[in-house]
Amino acid sequence: MKDVALIDVGGTSIKYGLWNAKKQELTDKGSFETPDDLNGYYSGLTKVINSFKENHDLAGVGMSTPGAVNKKNGVIEGASALPYIHNFKIQAELEKQFALPVSMENDANCAALAEMDSGVAQGMKNLIFMVIGTGVGGSVILDGHVHHGKHLFGGEFGYTLSEGSQTLSELGTAVSLAKRYNEERNTKYSGKEIFVLAKNGDKLAQTLTQDLYHHLAVAIYNLQYSFDPEMIVLGGGISQADFLIPNIEKEIHKILDVVKIAPFMPVIKCCDYHNDANLIGAYVDFKQSI
Repeated sequence: MKDVALIDVGGTSIKYGLWNAKKQELTDKGSFETPDDLNGYYSGLTKVINSFKENHDLAGVGMSTPGAVNKKNGVIEGASALPYIHNFKIQAELEKQFALPVSMENDANCAALAEMDSGVAQGMKNLIFMVIGTGVGGSVILDGHVHHGKHLFGGEFGYTLSEGSQTLSELGTAVSLAKRYNEERNTKYSGKEIFVLAKNGDKLAQTLTQDLYHHLAVAIYNLQYSFDPEMIVLGGGISQADFLIPNIEKEIHKILDVVKIAPFMPVIKCCDYHNDANLIGAYVDFKQSI
């Protein structure tokens, strides 16, 4: 068995590690600042891979990256904070740079694969992974594989309409919660601070946080009865809050009280993996792809 070098490309830093085949675990982790241009990008990544080559027999490189990865042609479509990685055959170029096979997958899809392979959804084949950050994104896993969709928009839950013409990203995140509160009160609170205000009796904060739970509950209910996954996994910073899932579940119970035909409650869990999720998922994608 050979080891696999792993890369997680982010807007501010690039993380790396090694899937140690003998130990069956992630080792040799590190990071460096994300370069400003493509030449710096190639140089930084090649330096890491060559360093791994000195001490390890590599099967290849698994990469987690922002953007819509087209698995058929090795092009990263869409847009991200790194415009220089998009819209050309970057996978083939990286294989030349590394002299190794390369697999690439979107970062949210990698995180979902990690949860399915050895995280909270271990042993399952069908799940929804919802990332609640600045917006709402995620992944759809069907029969153990990422469902990309015709336009590579599978898992872009934030685009769905939540109320009128407002999307889930506009109504279902802590960032949007803070924005609505601050616009009303002319303040500069963070989403985390709004939750504290709600707990301490602030009526506007309570109303807006309740709206947040409701919009997430409606989205999760709709996803459950569209895809019927074994589990819906929540990721993103807010997913770690111990009050989030119980409050979402309360809102779903209200929906089930009204929609009598719906026979069961979705299984909602917080993700197991955080900082290492994308690296572990990049290894899972490498196994599936190469």
